[in-house]
Amino acid sequence: MPTYTGISSEAFRHPLDRQAEDALRALPGFKLLASRFVEYIYERPQQVYLMGNNIKAGPRQYSTLYGIFRECVRDLDVSPEPTIYVNQNPMVNAYSLGHEHPYIVVNSGLLDLLDEQELRTVMAHELGHIKCDHTILIQMAMWAMGAASFVGEITLGLGNVITTGLLYAFYEWRRKAELSADRAALLVTDDLNPILHTMMKLAGGSSKYGNEISLTEFTQQSKEYEALDQEQLNQIYKFLIYNGGNGTFLSHPFPVERLGYIKAWEESEDYQKIKQGHYAQGGSGSVDVPVEEEMSEMDRLRRQIENLQNEIKKVKRDTDD
Repeated sequence: MPTYTGISSEAFRHPLDRQAEDALRALPGFKLLASRFVEYIYERPQQVYLMGNNIKAGPRQYSTLYGIFRECVRDLDVSPEPTIYVNQNPMVNAYSLGHEHPYIVVNSGLLDLLDEQELRTVMAHELGHIKCDHTILIQMAMWAMGAASFVGEITLGLGNVITTGLLYAFYEWRRKAELSADRAALLVTDDLNPILHTMMKLAGGSSKYGNEISLTEFTQQSKEYEALDQEQLNQIYKFLIYNGGNGTFLSHPFPVERLGYIKAWEESEDYQKIKQGHYAQGGSGSVDVPVEEEMSEMDRLRRQIENLQNEIKKVKRDTDD
């Protein structure tokens, strides 16, 4: 497998990812939301939960998965090495989060469905998110959606900030960020086939009937899906489906759509240059989110609780009036 020493995320980041992030950051309310997010949401509780409720992979725990993961860390030159956990969950999924201490969570359902080359694809994809510094924005998108839908106007003073437009922008960016992570997977695997097979299995793979699915047919389905755009009404349907038309925003492009993007990049001159060793080097990108370094985590947690209590009291007073 190729190794890209010193590679920068800018070498493989999809231009749609960059454009969507720029549009997101330019929206009114983003800077305030970012500052409040860092103030109220911390990585340590997540780490405590994962350590208590998952299996931490290592040389003697899920050693095959850990070995694949370590090779991908080396190939993409990711530092420091993230932590990897396996969660008992039949849903075929994996995700990466964390900023100061990034981590990857792999569901047991994913391990049961994919072969080792496909697992390498997923590991490289998730490390691509970390390399591109996507994780803090992904966390912000999840938190913003939860705040907007669950607590309504009681959003830690952000009731008028978490607008529909901001949510649209967050999830449009999340979907485009997947395209960059898919490129990281191709760099590591150096082979399009395991990526395409992974997409097919994510769409509808089966351990029992896996021998009855065809990548040729799935690729043709991808072309048919793309051809739907010839009718404007289908484009509207796609937009609505992605942006809450079925009750929730979709965080990933459809697998058949991702097929087209990654195949186009595999044929591009940019990809060939990277394979030849001509690529941007340096650190990954970052999200400009202010952090109050002087306040201890205990002080922050105490202030969070006090502010929540004040918000609840205020709502009760308004209701009584």
